[in-house]
This record gives sequence, C-alpha cells and structure tokens, in this order.
Amino acid sequence: MGDIYVHISEILARNARKFPNDVALVERTPAEQKRVEITWKQFDDQTNQFANVLKAKGVKKGDKVVHFMMNSLDWLVAYFGIVRTGAWVVPLNFRFTAEDVKYCCDVAEPTVVVYDEEFGKRIDAIKGQLPTVKHFICVGQNIPEYAESFRKLVDAAKATPLDVEITFADPCGLYFTSGTTGQPKPILLTHKNMVCACITENAHHWQRKNDVFILMPPLYHTGAKMHWFGSFIVGAKGVLLKGVSPQWTLEAISEEKGTHIFLLVPWAQDILLKLDSGELKLSDYKLDQWRLMHIGAQPVPPALIQHWKKYFPNMQYDTNYGLSESTGPGCVHLGIGNEHKIGSIGRPGFNWEARIVDESGKDVKKGEPGELLVRGDGVMREYYNNPEATAKTLVNGWLYTGDMAREDEDGFIWLVDRKKDVIITGGENVFPVEVEDFFHTNPNVKDIAAIGLPDERLGEIVAVIVEVVPGKTLTEEEVLKFCEGLPKYKRPRKVFFGEVPRNPTGKIEKPKLRKQYSGREEAFKI
Repeated sequence: MGDIYVHISEILARNARKFPNDVALVERTPAEQKRVEITWKQFDDQTNQFANVLKAKGVKKGDKVVHFMMNSLDWLVAYFGIVRTGAWVVPLNFRFTAEDVKYCCDVAEPTVVVYDEEFGKRIDAIKGQLPTVKHFICVGQNIPEYAESFRKLVDAAKATPLDVEITFADPCGLYFTSGTTGQPKPILLTHKNMVCACITENAHHWQRKNDVFILMPPLYHTGAKMHWFGSFIVGAKGVLLKGVSPQWTLEAISEEKGTHIFLLVPWAQDILLKLDSGELKLSDYKLDQWRLMHIGAQPVPPALIQHWKKYFPNMQYDTNYGLSESTGPGCVHLGIGNEHKIGSIGRPGFNWEARIVDESGKDVKKGEPGELLVRGDGVMREYYNNPEATAKTLVNGWLYTGDMAREDEDGFIWLVDRKKDVIITGGENVFPVEVEDFFHTNPNVKDIAAIGLPDERLGEIVAVIVEVVPGKTLTEEEVLKFCEGLPKYKRPRKVFFGEVPRNPTGKIEKPKLRKQYSGREEAFKI
C-alpha cells in the first residue's frame, strides 16, 4: 500500500485533492424537506478545522474523545476531525442512557465530549461525574453554559492540516457494543482495521466513482459506516438519509440517482408491504440505476429476498455478516451472483478466513454446527482494558464470534444462531433462527422472534412472539396449525402476539423479550 493509506483520514485528504469540487456527501431530512450537500474539499477543510479546535483544547495523540451524535454531515466532520489529531474517537449509541454514557466515559476516560443538543439532558445529568472531561462541545443551537458551540468553533478555526504522525498500527476508535447482550464492551480498532474495511467492502460491491450510496443506519455502528467506506475509498457520493420510511427511501434513490443501499430487514419488509398494498408504486420513481440492495446485521429470511426479487428481478443482492470486533461487515458475505444460496451468509470475504469449530476448538465436519471463527486484517486489537475477555475471544489470531454456524458442501456458511440463544428442549438443540425463518414464509407475519422459556420437564420450551402484518389477522390456533410444518421438537409450545423489539442495527433484542415473558434476561442454560 502507498503512503496514502497510512490512516483512514488520509483517504479523505486524497479525495479532496483529486475531486475538490465533486459532491462528497448529501444530507436529506425529508420531514423538514431539507437537503444540504458538501464537496470533498469542504468536507476535508471542515475536518481540519475541527482537528485544530481539538488541538487548541489540548487534545493529543492517544487521548480519547467521546462522540455522541445522530447521523448528520457534522457527525462525519467530527469523526474525522478527532481521528486527525491522533486521538481515539469513541462513537456512542444514540440510545444510550445517561448511565450508559457515564459507564463508557468511566472506561474510556475522555478529555472532550462532543454531543448533539438533543442529548443535552443526558449530558446535564452526568457532567459533574466525568472527572477526565475538560471540554464539552455541543452540536446545535441551544448551547448550555458549560459547553461551546461546535459550529462556531469550526467556523472560526483554520483549515491547516495538523502535523501528527499516525501509523497503520495506531488505535483509531473505541467502539462500544450495543449492550443487547449485557454491559457494552469496548472494542479497540486500529487504522489498519479501518483501511481493511474500505478495501474489503469495495472488493465485494464494486463501487466506482459514479456510484451513489444511500446511507440510513446509525453511523456510530461499524456496519453502516464501513459499508459507506467502499464508496469513500473511490470518492463516490454518499447520501445520509435522516428518517426511515419506504417513501423517503425510494424518493432518495430516485432523486439522488442512488445505485446501492444497505437496508435492515424491517426496512426492506416495510418497503415490500407498501408495494403490496399499492400505497407505493415503483412507476412513480426513477429506479433504473439502482443496481444493488444488501442486508446484514441480522439473519435474513430467504422468503424476504424471494419477495424482493419479485419486484426487483434484475437487482443485485448480497448478504453481509460481521461484528464490531471484525470492524463491521465483510468477514463473511454471500457475494453478488449467489442468489441460489440465499439464506446463507456466504463464504469468507476478501482477505478473510473462516473456520467452524467444536467446544474444544477443533474443526467440525462439513454440515455439522459449531462456533464460527474468522481471521483477517479487520480483527480488533482487543477489548480495551479487559485482557480476560480478549483472551477468550482472540486465540492465535482467530476471532471467536459467539455465532453458531454450519458449512455446506459448496463452502457456503449458514448462520444457525447466537451460541447463547440456542434453546435446549428435552436434550435437543433448537436454533431460533431456523424457527424464525420458517415463520417468515407466512405472508401474515411481519416479524417474529423465538426464545426459550423454562420448563420443569424439558428444561426449556420454544416460545414465539409474533408481530402480525397490519390489517391481517392470526390466531394462536392458526399459528400452531402452521407450525405443523416444523419437526415436532422445534414447534413452539407458547405463542404471544406483540411487537418484536429491535435495536438500531436491526438485531432482535432477545434479552428484553426473555425478561418480558419470563422475568429474566439471560438464556436459561447460562
């Protein structure tokens, strides 16, 4: 690699030199009928300005800066500005409570907190409990007395690049897991990890300069940002869509000439429901240029993609698998052109390896389930300040994902389920995702979650929470009748109707469901 790839923000500087007047980013806020765009030079200049702001406040290489914002152009300016100082950026989940933010600050020990004004009450509640924080910088109009205005600081600063030596191996960011499986864990990622994500994503989805990526998921999560990285590395335009609705999505693709988009399962389902009902018509939009839709962050029901292909028969499709510990998606992916294997997460990605092992760490036979391991340049450095957890997860360079999977005769990997979510009923292993995939073939089911509930005789029984398509009906009797298509031991013994909660990255919040329906969050064999 050339010097240009020494660290992630050098790619931004390169784009500004090569394509100074080309549009880099568009921010669309449909609810306010607002659209803002910036060029690569403006993006680069503002990034340098914020880096100079931080330097003036004493931020230096190796310091940590908490980044607590909603998706916006300023989100990315702040992110790259922090990185250019050599500091570690600490992006936080916008759903984190004040207590969550305090916990993350206690671990990271930041010197600066950059936050959106809408999170002001959360910061107000803990500002006196953050001893390492010297400065608060607020993005928005209503700036409290103890903070300074992000926009005023940036506008007043020089755009001169900082002279900071940053190496490929230097830490870049501290990413906290979403917390759906317990206390958020701090994942330390390097510049090498970030550049690897750019290269892998581009190798998978073939982004070129004239492509346009529509970006909807939250940027704090590695998944969304790393998918955009495939466009970022070639200087292609990205569109930040603030707000989720089928109409807004299709409008953005049509009006911005979008060529590819990363969706979560619920968003794809919502688009299909609106098309099925006739509330939206494809003929109202210009979609000829839209070449790729890909999904990740959760198991993808094959029935969903089969439904999608009825409306978009010529569109390319890909499934992406990854973790924050692997710098987001791409360590395993289905691959464009492999629609005959929909339901699988695919094969090892570009520059990645994968194995499936038993409890002793030995490779299982093809077709047998085991834990999925991955190895590549995207594997995190460590769980920050947690050598015990790191040693359990990283062994001889292999990342133990905690996901159960099997490999078929063609080398495609099929995700079975999270290791902790496997339901053991009467000595038989039931993988919830298999039950959920089965339910997704029912046209009246909008969403579904399978969990284990305690049972004195069997240890656990399978329970399902069914979210019905609006305007449709399902009874418990109809659900149980439908389930006769499953092997008897996999059939649910309990049926509940209600909303299936998902976090901002689309994952089903199983601990929340277990607590709601059984009184405890953890799985019962733990």
